[in-house]
Order: sequence, then structure tokens, then C-alpha cells
Amino acid sequence: MTVTQQIITIALCVLGTMLTRFLPFLIFNESRGTPSYIQYLGKVLPGAIFSMLIVYCFRNVSFLQYSYGLPELLSVSAVIILHCYKRNMLLSIAGGTICYMLLVQLVF
Repeated sequence: MTVTQQIITIALCVLGTMLTRFLPFLIFNESRGTPSYIQYLGKVLPGAIFSMLIVYCFRNVSFLQYSYGLPELLSVSAVIILHCYKRNMLLSIAGGTICYMLLVQLVF
């Protein structure tokens, strides 16, 4: 890529990021209020997205071959325990990831 193309690419990435960050505040300002269907989506989408992530994470796990899905199940258990104990999403995700990586690299 030439320098001009790199500058254009970076500018478009910045524009796309800023647009997705500021557009909701422009569309749903305080004077009009948030529509009920947007409030509904805000309640149901987090659970749906996490469910899809769980399915995605377990899609290639073989429970009939060696390791039998133990690193994955132990890591999910660590995430659940950490989240119930500390109620910190970042800590739960980081703890589960670290647990999984340690199990895969050192144990299984």
C-alpha cells in the first residue's frame, strides 16, 4: 500500500469507529426517549449473544477423544465460579482464558 492508501484506510477506520460510537446518541437523544423495541433488545440480546458464544466455543470439542472436553468444562466452571464470587465480567473472562490456556499447555 502506498502512503496515501494507508492514510485513507486509517481515516475510514476512524470514521467508521466514530460513527458507530456517536450515532446511537444522535438517534436516541434524551428529549425523545428510547423506543420500547430498543429497550427490549437491550434486555434479551446479551443473553442470546452469550448463548451463541458458548455454542461457538464448544462446537469442535470432542467428548469421545482424549481430554474428553475436560479443559473446556473446567474453564467454563472457573468462569462461573469467578463470576458468582466477584461479579466482574473482565475478571471472569480473563480467569477462564488463563485457566484454559494453562490446562491445554501444561496438563492436557
